[in-house]
Amino acid sequence: MSVPGKPSKDEMIARILRVDQAGELGAVRIYQGQRAVLGQGRHGPLLAKMAAQEQHHLDTFNRLISERRVRPTALSPLWHVAGFVLGAGTALLGERAAMACTVAVEEAIDEHYAGQAAQLGEDEADLKATIEIFRTEELEHRDIGLANEAEKAPAYPLLSGAIKTGCKLAIWLSERV
Repeated sequence: MSVPGKPSKDEMIARILRVDQAGELGAVRIYQGQRAVLGQGRHGPLLAKMAAQEQHHLDTFNRLISERRVRPTALSPLWHVAGFVLGAGTALLGERAAMACTVAVEEAIDEHYAGQAAQLGEDEADLKATIEIFRTEELEHRDIGLANEAEKAPAYPLLSGAIKTGCKLAIWLSERV
């Protein structure tokens, strides 16, 4: 029996794949924006490593969307631009602000991926395992940001709160549009 307003299992899986693909696109673009501003400076190798992991996540969700014939979000062009602007914008505020961006995004994604993993049953064990692996890598990114003085960024609580709110809105929209 289905509950009114609750998505079917197929729609739940479509939403998961759609939003995760969109989120990883945004993450790739954030790191591209940060690297465009910060270049190969002190954080260059860290940003390159995290960007490569995000690209792997995006490639995985691109493949899953194709295999399962799920339509991507119609908002992908927006996330393409917004991700780069967020990355470049925080990098322009300095290395600590770029790291604060990473921490805020990854904290929002940790919560998001944990919720998805909890929804998935044994019939989706492979997808659940993929999400859990990616969640672990996202938490590593958060820890890198914290180790690189993210919390010392100017107006850290305000910056972090704004980015997390934006992430949660992007998640909600990308699941549906």
